Amino acid sequence: MTANGMGTDGLALATRDLHKRYGTRVALAGLDLSVPTGIVYGFLGPNGAGKTTTMRLLTGLIHPDVGRIEILGRPFGRRDRHRLFDVGALIESPAFYPYLSGRDNLRVLAATGSSVRHGRIDELLEQLGLTDRAADAVSGYSLGMRQRLGIAAALLNDPKLLLLDEPANGLDPAGIVAMRDTLRFLASTGTTVFVSSHLLGEIQQLADVVGIVAGGRLVREGTMHDLLDSEGFVRVRIAVAELQAATAAVAEAVGTPPTVLERGTAAGSESAEVGWLSVPGGRTEASRINRALAAAGIFASGLETGSDLETLFLQLTADASTPGAATPADRLRRGDPSTSPTLPGEWGSGA
Repeated sequence: MTANGMGTDGLALATRDLHKRYGTRVALAGLDLSVPTGIVYGFLGPNGAGKTTTMRLLTGLIHPDVGRIEILGRPFGRRDRHRLFDVGALIESPAFYPYLSGRDNLRVLAATGSSVRHGRIDELLEQLGLTDRAADAVSGYSLGMRQRLGIAAALLNDPKLLLLDEPANGLDPAGIVAMRDTLRFLASTGTTVFVSSHLLGEIQQLADVVGIVAGGRLVREGTMHDLLDSEGFVRVRIAVAELQAATAAVAEAVGTPPTVLERGTAAGSESAEVGWLSVPGGRTEASRINRALAAAGIFASGLETGSDLETLFLQLTADASTPGAATPADRLRRGDPSTSPTLPGEWGSGA
């Protein structure tokens, strides 16, 4: 527990009861985030949910009306801008001097903040695939190259906390994969990476912990594994003639009546009709269902489990899109982070 009573031990970033208005418009209505140290945190929400406002508050560009922010274990306020020397940030589109080269832009930025170790600029240019174009004027860079240069700028001071707003903007598929590997590597070395993005599929592959906001409030927070497992499904393919018996067996096994999704003809057969049963659950439920069906003398011709961040996201944000609207307390679930270190990927030289 910190001195201000926030209870943020072990967190690289935390907000408590954060509010922000623009005139009569509510942007944040009591936002609570808990970002553990040394993980990739995916920050998700629909347009107007308060993501950009949050990013600006975390970098001191604007200030909250009410609430508290803690960065790297200490309160962050109006007089604490020097604390950002330990934070790297890329908010919205990166801005550079177009007539300077990529390398010279990084040199200018390096001279304006905390000290940058010798060789760091060349190291970042290499890591982000910009070495071949480092001497070229930024005016000739593609959108993807500017974005990668922006990430390099955010990493100049070896930050302990990295804040990125849509870092994949303008990157091609190979660049997105390389960015993912680089961010995962940074997390494995102890850097906390906070990523705001609309690319749900990418966040599903990248993030250890996810926070989903809607209406200016947090509606769900937890590890990716826990979120997807809690919202997963099990689907079983059964011969139509056995659907009734299978439905009863599954309902008894898991305590939830399954849903009959569809009926049709099995592939490669003109007469064998099959149907799909679906129940909420993950791999544990799948094993239980399989055993229950076998005990009842019913043998499934197909069994699959799945979960989808996009489906979860749409479910959570559909009825909480109005800033300031009440959010059910039981939708707030928290989990412990787990890291999965990877090595940096190779960045292509193109966009």
